[in-house]
Amino acid sequence: MTRILADLPDEDIKWLDQLAVEQGKSRAAILREAVAAYRPQTPLDWIEAGFGAWKNRTDIGDAVEWQRRERAGSTRPWDPDYPEVRAEFPDLFDEQDDREYEIHTAWLAEQGIKPGETYPDPAKAMQTRPGTKAKSKKRAKK
Repeated sequence: MTRILADLPDEDIKWLDQLAVEQGKSRAAILREAVAAYRPQTPLDWIEAGFGAWKNRTDIGDAVEWQRRERAGSTRPWDPDYPEVRAEFPDLFDEQDDREYEIHTAWLAEQGIKPGETYPDPAKAMQTRPGTKAKSKKRAKK
């Protein structure tokens, strides 16, 4: 066992001495017990700390279904799984979402991309489409 030297305020020393007398222990024994009691309160591994935290929740129903619904709520019209999520949770989406989805799918078709495919190289995507003229970046002379 290692011996330490610690500075404590006088009022804490008086409290420790009184507690030691009441419990019939030494001041050092009280301090050792206090440190031992404090150790389990230090932060645990974050996974262990959160594991099972919601297991006794009754206000959300089935926790897995609740979580799926929460995740579905963050689905956007340009996400590849929008149609499937929209079909499963229709109350989470409105006409505006459907309009944005149509705009997005039209844009994909213009780019020659099928829904669910990866996007082309950004430099290639910025090139003009066939049949259009590139805009001139020349400045007008003064």
